[in-house]
Amino acid sequence: MDYALIWAILISVAVFAYVALDGFDLGIALLFPWFKKEEDRDVMMNTVAPVWDGNETWLVLGGGGLLAVFPLAYSVLMPALYMPVIAMLLGLIFRGVAFEYRFKTKRAKGVWDLSFIIGSLIAALSQGIMLGAMLQGIEVTDRAYSGGWFDWLTPFSFFCGVAVVIGYMMLGATWLVMKTKGDLQRQSYRAGWYSAILLVACITFVSLYLPYVDTYIAERWFTYPASVGLWVLPVLLVVITLGLLRSLHKRQEGRPYLWGLGLFLLSFAGFAVSIFPYLVPRSITLWQAAAPENSLKFLLVGAVVLLPIIFAYTGYTYWVFRGKVDPNSGYHD
Repeated sequence: MDYALIWAILISVAVFAYVALDGFDLGIALLFPWFKKEEDRDVMMNTVAPVWDGNETWLVLGGGGLLAVFPLAYSVLMPALYMPVIAMLLGLIFRGVAFEYRFKTKRAKGVWDLSFIIGSLIAALSQGIMLGAMLQGIEVTDRAYSGGWFDWLTPFSFFCGVAVVIGYMMLGATWLVMKTKGDLQRQSYRAGWYSAILLVACITFVSLYLPYVDTYIAERWFTYPASVGLWVLPVLLVVITLGLLRSLHKRQEGRPYLWGLGLFLLSFAGFAVSIFPYLVPRSITLWQAAAPENSLKFLLVGAVVLLPIIFAYTGYTYWVFRGKVDPNSGYHD
């Protein structure tokens, strides 16, 4: 068995689960500036109150798994991305503090609203910048990072950061469509529509830009006949985009969020195709980065036991708190 490949898939599942689940509650904070009423903001936060901290389990699993299973990749990526990683963690911490304190004050509620927005913005922007930095390549010499302190910050990586912010806003809006009603839901439909259009424009730009500036990615996507199967992804992008916009236009409630997840899954697949088999693009493959096989086997036993448990309690939580949020009850009670 190819244990390195199995672990790459498991970590990918954890990372996507984090994006899918924590993405919408980050997005709700990013939508706060467009929802001015205090009661609307209370309902928005109550839609994620039972699940927001549990969603970050997947971030811990993905980061911890990378350290344990692919230590060489971890030792290269962390020095290259120290600043955005630290910024992301501080943003998540600050957001969590703001979430708790907002419901325990009246006079300073606006301050904690601003803290909630800024912490979420920093976290989302940092995640996108890290994604862009990996796509543009990381300088490695003798199996160690050899670039500069600010190599991660380029116009392209910043653009990817903005794209992730927009994507999370789209997920947040479609989540609110599913969990709210009345005027708040109507505003969420509009926010979902505009953010979906912007996100698809960002995805299209990145898809056209990367093959133009990176010969490895260009060969991966345009070398015939190996690339023929990959062209199903642009076709799916069109299908999913039309499905998302149609569901928002027809005022459907559950489907927009699912279509939105489809856009993220498609983008995730495109990222994987563009860098595979590298964990550090164009420098270190997943097999070169992997820990000894005995370690991979030992850790896999724990993963086989724990992952179903995590999926089970996560699913149970969402099932218990399914349905619309009552504006007259919630976290602040």
